Amino acid sequence: MPNPKIIVTGGAGFIGSHTVVSLVENGYEPIVVDDFSNSKRSVLDGLSAICGRKIPCFELDCADRAGLDRVFRETGPVAGVIHFAASKAVNESLQKPLLYYRNNLGGLLSVLEVMLAHGTRDLVFSSSCTVYGQPEKLPVTESTPIAAASSVYGATKQICEKIVEDTVASGAPLRATLLRYFNPIGAHPSARIGELPLGDPQNLAPVILQSAAGLRGPVQIYGDDWSTPDGTCIRDYIHVLDLAAAHVRSLDFMARRPEAPMVEILNVGTGRGTSVREALDAFERATGQKVASLVGPRRAGDIEQIYACVDKSAKVLGWRATRTIDDAMRDAWRWQQTLRA
Repeated sequence: MPNPKIIVTGGAGFIGSHTVVSLVENGYEPIVVDDFSNSKRSVLDGLSAICGRKIPCFELDCADRAGLDRVFRETGPVAGVIHFAASKAVNESLQKPLLYYRNNLGGLLSVLEVMLAHGTRDLVFSSSCTVYGQPEKLPVTESTPIAAASSVYGATKQICEKIVEDTVASGAPLRATLLRYFNPIGAHPSARIGELPLGDPQNLAPVILQSAAGLRGPVQIYGDDWSTPDGTCIRDYIHVLDLAAAHVRSLDFMARRPEAPMVEILNVGTGRGTSVREALDAFERATGQKVASLVGPRRAGDIEQIYACVDKSAKVLGWRATRTIDDAMRDAWRWQQTLRA
């Protein structure tokens, strides 16, 4: 019996590329769809080196419905889709709201329409903990109320979740798992693939890496007067390999559920909050590298603190994160050093 074929939109991106590796390792046949607007083609070489074979890739904006339909027709039958492709920078989303609404909503609509046209039932959707806004109670569970979004990016994820839920509620033959990511960091231990932020990165980990590598100045800490133990923002940092594994477990879970339609919403994090200062300490501890930092004003759209309760993911998927933030920083630094070579 042939391995199930899985379309991975945004499969050349940070999380997508690591998920492609996990899919191969678990007997799936990934097919990458990526327009390389936020990734590089060299990632495909890294994937080939890790997987021992070439990974099929279609250079395409997944919002191109006709183009995506051709991919399904040429490669089918397609067992499922993991939909990563989206614009994702919180601060940029406040500056370019129309771009974010067009990319994030348009891409999902196209994916759903083509899936239904071809009888593909299983969808894993890349959502985000930003849908919770600033929660009143921590840790957040999947039943935590959805607050008003603090960024356009967060709003697009809220709307995309609703689109999937409404599609399933209509009776469409769709099984969907919505994974609410917390903060992915790290890289593959081989240092063949990792995070490749284009332009000025907005997330903490690549800023730390670039600062330690001498590619930028001190790490900017956006406020040290938040209501947290050390005054800096708190996030739940998860190794990208643990996050990738959750996608494969989601496909396995849906394959065991013959009924359709269904929607499962799951948090994917470690269950532990780490402050900006603690993340800096973890990097120095894991790598032996010193990194300078300075405190500046708060940044628009930032949430003070958020971290996950992952009990439901453990129960439904049999999944928990197994790697530490030190592991993630060590792997990420190994990857960053290859970029300097």
